[in-house]
Amino acid sequence: MEPFPDQFTEFHPIHGTNVILDRSGTQATRVESFANGVCFSKHPLKPGEIFLIEIEDKELGWCGHLRVGLTARDPGGLDVVPEYSIPDLTDVGDSWVFAITRNHNKVIEDPGAEGEEAGQGGLAGGHSKPKTFFTDSHLYIENVRIPRDKLVGRSRPGRFSHILDDLYKTNALPPTARRSRIGVLYVQKGRDLADMHIVINGEDMGASAKGIPAVQPLYAVVDVFAATKCVRIVQVEYGFSSLQTLCRKAIQKHIVHRMAIDWLELPEALKHYCKYE
Repeated sequence: MEPFPDQFTEFHPIHGTNVILDRSGTQATRVESFANGVCFSKHPLKPGEIFLIEIEDKELGWCGHLRVGLTARDPGGLDVVPEYSIPDLTDVGDSWVFAITRNHNKVIEDPGAEGEEAGQGGLAGGHSKPKTFFTDSHLYIENVRIPRDKLVGRSRPGRFSHILDDLYKTNALPPTARRSRIGVLYVQKGRDLADMHIVINGEDMGASAKGIPAVQPLYAVVDVFAATKCVRIVQVEYGFSSLQTLCRKAIQKHIVHRMAIDWLELPEALKHYCKYE
């Protein structure tokens, strides 16, 4: 797929009644209750363009998390923004939205395939943690090529990082954690149809909705729901990798895991950059 020009990504000024956007239009905060947090992209997405957000803040005491998806309904044409993306927006039609959970997000394409878990439909199966530190420069989804640099959310090592086992080594965040990054995009299938994909911390969860009509513009949907209180948009650059990114990749290829960067004789600022901090 041919790269398309980068553009500054924002939330649509039309959103749920409990949402406040910052001045840049890139951060959405639900200020009360657990609902009325539905937001949209300001512009329709292009095929292969990912709408990527990072979880900035959470609120304890609620059951449920962020919901993401696509809609063919122009937010500017809505009489009222639905209280919930599921089921209110999806029941209206022309909208495909899925709830992100802590552990079960990956689509199982073939339940009978060897080595895969049983179950199908929606977002199902287990979210498998990456076993090694990401070094591939791009994520490939069929004919779509997305720079991986911005896709992976990273936590900051804390006092008790040593007891987190694989999380300590790979720093692969749970999908619903603070600083986790979640994106939605669609891939064209033929002339008039598309498949929707959800990407969590650099990993494609598979085609979570298939055969979506792509003749109408498709807007991203982000429901700042329940335990998810605040999200911000992460700008993705589709051009050539910067010199900083290339240097980081060169360093990462020669280490065992992320925390080994601390042992290198490098400036602290460069160490933080190489650890995605």
